[in-house]
Amino acid sequence: MKAIRKISAVSLLCLTLFTVVTVSCTEENEPPTVQEIQNNNHQNAKTQFVNVKGNTIAYRTLGNESGAPLVLLPGLGGSMDDWDPAITDGLSKKYKVIIFDNKGVASSKGTTPNTVQAMANDAIDFIKALNLNKVNIMGFSMGGFVAQRIVLTEPSLINKVILTGTGPQGAIGLSNLPNIIAGTAGLSAEASFLKFGFTESSQSIAAGKASFARIQLRTTDRDLPLSDNTSNAQFTAVLSWAQPDADALVTLKKIKNPVLIVHGENDLPVSVQNAKNMAQVLEHAELLIFPDSGHASFFQNHETFVNKAIDFLGN
Repeated sequence: MKAIRKISAVSLLCLTLFTVVTVSCTEENEPPTVQEIQNNNHQNAKTQFVNVKGNTIAYRTLGNESGAPLVLLPGLGGSMDDWDPAITDGLSKKYKVIIFDNKGVASSKGTTPNTVQAMANDAIDFIKALNLNKVNIMGFSMGGFVAQRIVLTEPSLINKVILTGTGPQGAIGLSNLPNIIAGTAGLSAEASFLKFGFTESSQSIAAGKASFARIQLRTTDRDLPLSDNTSNAQFTAVLSWAQPDADALVTLKKIKNPVLIVHGENDLPVSVQNAKNMAQVLEHAELLIFPDSGHASFFQNHETFVNKAIDFLGN
C-alpha cells in the first residue's frame, strides 16, 4: 500500500525535500549472497541491518562486489529512498555502492546528533562495523559536510571523495536556508523538489519531474519517514555549519585525497561560489559545474555525472 509521507513543519526543514512514498522496512536480515548483491539494483536491493555500538543501522548494497565500495551520504532530510536510481544504479554498474541511514535516521535506531562532526563519527563507525578498511565516499548537500569531516577525521579510511551540492563550513548562502524554506510553504512534494533542486527552465523542470518519478519507483521495503526529532537535530547541525568560519578553507587544505566537486551553476541553498572556493584550496580537486542546474544538478545531468564519477574513481 502506498502512502505519501506526511510533512510536518519540522519535516519541511530539509535541503533536498525529496518527499517520497514510504512503507515499513523488512524485518528480515539474512545476508545476501554474492550473486544477489551483483544482481541488486535500487529497486530490489534488500534492506540489511548491522549493529553499530549498540544501535541497529539500516543499509543496502548495490552492484559490483569487487573493489573499494562507494558509500553514499544523503542530504538533509534524506534517507536511502531519496537517492535518484539513475545515480545509484548507474554507479553500481561499475562499483559496489552502499547506501545507509545514519544513526537515528529513517529505519536506523539511535538518537540523531545535532552536529556534523558527530554525524561523521557515526558514519565512520558504520563503515568500520562492515569491516571495510578503505572506501570511497560521496556526499550530497549535508552529506557533503559530513564527508568533509569524515576524511579530515580519518583520512586513512578514505580513498577518494565526491562532493555534490555542498560547501565548506560557513558556506555562502546556507544561512538563508530558513527563508528559502519559508518560501516553499504550501507547495506539493514535487513542487518543493523542483524548487530546491532545479531551475525554472523548461529543460531543468522536465529533468526534475523525471527524477522525482524515478525516486518513487521502489514500491516495497521502502524506508521509514524521518522523525521530527531527527529533522530538528539535522537542521540544527546544518545551521551550525552555516555559521561563518574564517579558517574553513584553511582546514580543507589538510585534505590530500582526490576530490571531485560537482555543483549546479544556479544552486539555490548553496551558492556555486562554494564549489569554486573549495576547488582552489584542495590540492587534488576536480571541479564540474553544470549550467542551468540547481541543487540536484547531478540528478538532472545523471548520465554525464555517472560517467565522470566512474572515470574519477577509476583513475
